[in-house]
Amino acid sequence: MNSTDQTILSCLLASLTQGEKPWLVTVVATIGSSPRPVGSLVAFRADGSQVGSVSGGCVEEDLIARLLAGEFNGPQVYLTDYGVSAEDNEKWGLPCGGRLELAIQQFDAKDLGWVKDTHHAMSARQTLSRRVSLESGESRISPAEQFAPLEKSDHTLTHCFGPRHRLLLVGAGQLAANLSTLALAMDYEVLLADSREWALDQWQGPEVEKILGLPDDVVREHAADEHCAVITLSHDPRVDDMALMEALDSACWYVGALGSVRTTAKRVQRLSQLGLSDDTLARLHAPVGLSIGSKTTMEIAVSIMAQLTQLRRESKDCAQSAQPAELGGR
Repeated sequence: MNSTDQTILSCLLASLTQGEKPWLVTVVATIGSSPRPVGSLVAFRADGSQVGSVSGGCVEEDLIARLLAGEFNGPQVYLTDYGVSAEDNEKWGLPCGGRLELAIQQFDAKDLGWVKDTHHAMSARQTLSRRVSLESGESRISPAEQFAPLEKSDHTLTHCFGPRHRLLLVGAGQLAANLSTLALAMDYEVLLADSREWALDQWQGPEVEKILGLPDDVVREHAADEHCAVITLSHDPRVDDMALMEALDSACWYVGALGSVRTTAKRVQRLSQLGLSDDTLARLHAPVGLSIGSKTTMEIAVSIMAQLTQLRRESKDCAQSAQPAELGGR
């Protein structure tokens, strides 16, 4: 889940609270190249304003016209395709061979409850699964142990809503500033932790949440769930090791540490002597980032975000291959 999805829920919540009947459009299947992955969302209000994207432009323009013309009114879920021919691809600006299947549903007052509950759960960093009947449009939400890919059957659509990915950086400095800039642009929520008040006061990076405190306490309180990544950048083994010990023993999906190969070997030896098992230490990404010959702090930041992206995409691809979405109208 990303911040755009939470913004979409905020849009739906505001619209429903004002007595409007907004629409939610979901990418439920793709063939070939697609500008947006399965599960992408866009919300439209009655005035034609939108939040989110399913194609990047042309499809949304056509959708607005069809929505305002009343083509998709009512509680049931409508399925529609874009890109069924080469002419369509050119018309809608889709990649060659690309095809989208979209689910479209208009909401009304009966949807206010689940939208409000889902928005609250995301704010509390909880994951919920929404199961909607294609025929009636009735939605039911339930807790989900982990985020799962979208599933569509002949009668239902199931979609998970979860918290935004969070990146905790331990150690304020130029690399943290560069890394924050990239991570924010890639829709991460960024937290910066340092036990040195002066370092936080002199922070020259973008606007992020700054936390003064001991690194293990900060990890435990702010970055211990499966949607969190923790990266240590302080160059102080006492600080970094405290954060790493807590992070490696938590549910966070990524733990990385800045340092050379020699520094990493010494760090692993220290952590092993402190009782961390080989399996636990195997979770550590160190030296952090992809090996692309990085020299400057921005280049190192690029390599780190590239590694995070690679691992997230690999995880999503595995999940999607286990539950493939196929095009097909109802």
